[in-house]
Amino acid sequence: MRVVAGSLRGRAIKAPDGDATRPTTDRAREALFNALNSLGAIDGSNVLDLYAGSGALGIEALSRGAAKCTFVERDRRALDAIRSNVSHLGIADRSNVLAGDVPTLLAGLRQFDLVLADPPYGYDEWGRLLDLIAPCLAPDALVVAESGRELTPSDEWEIVREKRYGRAWVTFLRRSTAD
Repeated sequence: MRVVAGSLRGRAIKAPDGDATRPTTDRAREALFNALNSLGAIDGSNVLDLYAGSGALGIEALSRGAAKCTFVERDRRALDAIRSNVSHLGIADRSNVLAGDVPTLLAGLRQFDLVLADPPYGYDEWGRLLDLIAPCLAPDALVVAESGRELTPSDEWEIVREKRYGRAWVTFLRRSTAD
């Protein structure tokens, strides 16, 4: 797996051993980030990468001009891969790697411009996750949800874009009400 574009284009990203993580394909990552770029959602942004796995989504955001990225992961092998990747790529100064459960850690996080949420395909608690993400968002923030199925969020969210890439549904969401 490699960084698709930006300042780190072509650099290798190490994925954790085993099947605990499911990396987003290069094709899907390229399309996702091209769409984010067209929305002006990357440059200078503070990014939160949930269920980070290898860190590929957050690393891609940093490569394309995000200011900072916080990676949240609980799997030890995935955490080792993320830490190795950010060190090897020279982006540790713009990265924060948090070990633990996403719902627990979200309680202390705030002011993210872009949230990348890529839980395992069988994940089915999107309503709860979006409720937990909401207080973490800066005004006009964007949430990108990668799921194994089409999402139907509550009325508090509007779907900005959605696209299917193979088995993955990628949905771009914004809060529909001002806080």
